[in-house]
Amino acid sequence: MSHSLEQALDYRFLDASLLLTALTHRSYGLPHNERLEFLGDSVLNAVVARQLYERFPRIPEGDMSRLRANLVRQDSLHKLALSLSLGDHLKLGEGELKSGGASRPSILADALEAVFGAVWLDGGFDGVSRVITRLYEGLFADIAPGKPIKDAKSLLQEYLQGRRQPLPKYVLAGTDGEAHAQLFTVVCEIDCLRLKTEGQGGSRRAAEQAAAEKALEKLHANG
Repeated sequence: MSHSLEQALDYRFLDASLLLTALTHRSYGLPHNERLEFLGDSVLNAVVARQLYERFPRIPEGDMSRLRANLVRQDSLHKLALSLSLGDHLKLGEGELKSGGASRPSILADALEAVFGAVWLDGGFDGVSRVITRLYEGLFADIAPGKPIKDAKSLLQEYLQGRRQPLPKYVLAGTDGEAHAQLFTVVCEIDCLRLKTEGQGGSRRAAEQAAAEKALEKLHANG
């Protein structure tokens, strides 16, 4: 296996089979990465929680919970996976490959969690903590402790209410994939502004948040 992913992670596996399993989607065959994803999700939450606790001693528990939820959500993991070119290393079944699974946000986010799980088994908590902390350094640096912590849907609602405009509508445009790994597509419609944006996520709520985030970006770009 190419060492380029290990170089991007700044981590060298002692047991290369763990990384191979982490990169294997269930559509490809056994062993696949879902059990490692379970481990990775747990350790990611623990590492991010510890970093928030240590870096921001004055942030209350409720805000830390919201920050952690933001940092470990699919969109954040997807962006980090793209920075690692993780899709280039995935092993996917023919159907997933043809349907663009290597760039699907849910598959990339899940695979990155599986990689974290693999590093945990291979190098212990200290090893995976170093990997996650380095990857998340930019996201931690962007946190402004005094800034209100709100999700994209709440911010969009406030933006429109502040201008006395009707609230957006969220319409489910479609779902793709099997029940255990569905991809939801939602359209955010702001009729008064003739604005439509589309978001995708592993749940309807995540897709709505992604669509709202894109709507905010367009609104701010247009002044």
